[in-house]
Amino acid sequence: MTNSESSTAIRRPAMTPQQKRTQIILAACYLVAIVLGLINGLWGSEFWQNTGEFISNIFIRLFRFIAIPIIAVSIISTLATISRSRESGRIFRHTIFYTLLTTILAASLAAVLFELFSPANVALTAAAAEPSETLANIKGHSYFEYIESVIPDNVIAPFLSANVLSVLIIAAAVGIAIAKLPAQSREQELLITFFSALQSVLFTIVTWIIRILPVGIFGFFTVLAMQMASGVALGGLGVYLATVLTANFVQMLVILPALLLIRGINPIRVARGMLPALTVAFFSKSSAGTLPVTMSCAENNLGVHAPVSRFVLPICTTINMNGCAAFILITVVYLMQNAGADITAGTLLIWIVIATIAAVGNAGVPMGCFFLSASLLASMNVPILLMGVILPFYAVIDAIETTLNVWSDSNVAVLVNHDMYDD
Repeated sequence: MTNSESSTAIRRPAMTPQQKRTQIILAACYLVAIVLGLINGLWGSEFWQNTGEFISNIFIRLFRFIAIPIIAVSIISTLATISRSRESGRIFRHTIFYTLLTTILAASLAAVLFELFSPANVALTAAAAEPSETLANIKGHSYFEYIESVIPDNVIAPFLSANVLSVLIIAAAVGIAIAKLPAQSREQELLITFFSALQSVLFTIVTWIIRILPVGIFGFFTVLAMQMASGVALGGLGVYLATVLTANFVQMLVILPALLLIRGINPIRVARGMLPALTVAFFSKSSAGTLPVTMSCAENNLGVHAPVSRFVLPICTTINMNGCAAFILITVVYLMQNAGADITAGTLLIWIVIATIAAVGNAGVPMGCFFLSASLLASMNVPILLMGVILPFYAVIDAIETTLNVWSDSNVAVLVNHDMYDD
């Protein structure tokens, strides 16, 4: 590969006048949709607010509909061609390195902030101590049962239940099996052609959804404005919540941009290119559901090569959970502290490791970190009633965590792309 070819990885060729006009029109549409959504959510009639909420739900369903097939087909297509390309192995190694690096940094930052903020224990009232239906479904389930549920027992169920980790396992097995077939045999060529064609079909559908995304943004911001108008009461958990949110924002706005700058990449340019995906992530609360938009933004706005984006981003969606690592560490340690455990520096170091491993094994679905944290606590026989007090505020935490996760996925994809084509 020549230097001129590699330079297209992040520094794309100059856009044509038509492309510039399209970008300006899209930006204007996003802005108009945001303004109209906020106005509708705050002052709109009941009919228009219900319409905005309906649109929001429809778009979230569309993203979830296309996300699972894209994860499966992208992983299969990439792994199936490993035998043909030495680049696939390098892409995988770089992806794992940056994923573990960012997740460990997130967990370590959370441990430092927990020690710094030192949130005080919460005395539960009788009403708060009543187990909610959500906690009743978790209590008695261990972390081992959570891991067991990831192992598929048939091919169809993981796709029907949108079990992202199970789908990843199935796709990886199929992709590697195709790669192990006799090189350039009729069977291998047929399967690779089929999955590559299916991938193109799925990305055509994604393109259609992206074109009408301003309509979805109108719905998203309508719902956001309605939630803001209803108000949120923090109660006595303010310091705990501040610790979680600070960990997310410092990782998002300081740590990850610093990694990009170290590699000579402009984080502002990356953020601007990924803005549609970050918006969808915030409102969908699902990094897996946001995947179609994430991949489209990475390829079309940042010039990330398709072999990188279509392998790195599906992998990162399931194993690169910076926000989840921070939430698990802070929440589990905080509940252990409330249960009377002595939290030492050694305890925090151990939980940096556990939170990193647990976050890697978490599924990119709404409330995934909440259920995983509760399962870890239940497996250690730590009372989880306080999770019921945290639950009303988790919608806000989940939205910010998901945005961080997608932002981190985007950073990993850009960094791997830089390593593969710019170095």
